Amino acid sequence: MSIDEEPQVPVDTESLVRRVIEIIDGTRALPLSSSVKLDNKDEVLGLLHEACQRLPDETRQARWMLKERDEFLAKMQREADDIVHAARLQAERMVQRTEIVREAQMTARRLFEDARGEARRLRLEAEDYCDQKLAAFEVVLDRTIKTVAAGREKLAVTPPPIVEGRDTRVAGIETDDPFAGEETFFDQDRS
Repeated sequence: MSIDEEPQVPVDTESLVRRVIEIIDGTRALPLSSSVKLDNKDEVLGLLHEACQRLPDETRQARWMLKERDEFLAKMQREADDIVHAARLQAERMVQRTEIVREAQMTARRLFEDARGEARRLRLEAEDYCDQKLAAFEVVLDRTIKTVAAGREKLAVTPPPIVEGRDTRVAGIETDDPFAGEETFFDQDRS
């Protein structure tokens, strides 16, 4: 390549450096010597100067990209930490809810069993009370039946006495009823 030819300008510094390497690799050794002859010294220097000029820009861009990457990674780490924290809180709430539900179920079971026991106790007490009242009523009825039976026996054995000398007229009319002149009423308290 000659100086008059417009060299094709590579886009980035790495391409420029690779081009210089290619040129140096392509140089011929001098006869009977280990030295090489660089025919296109100006081209190599031009490429190296352009690479040196581009290096600060590319370095600055690389630093900016590294900084951006670090900020992005930090942001993602914060978000990940927030997600993990939120997940832990939710897990704790779920455990608490599970515990609350478990305690509520145990309390409900205990209350149900207590209520069932109380209902059974009240039913048995009510049955005992009714049995006592019915037994007392049975005793009263038994006495009443015996009294009625005794009264019927008396009536069956002896006829009612006829009382002489009593006025047997009711409203001026003569009657055969021995109790006609008396005010009759039934008093259960009198024996």
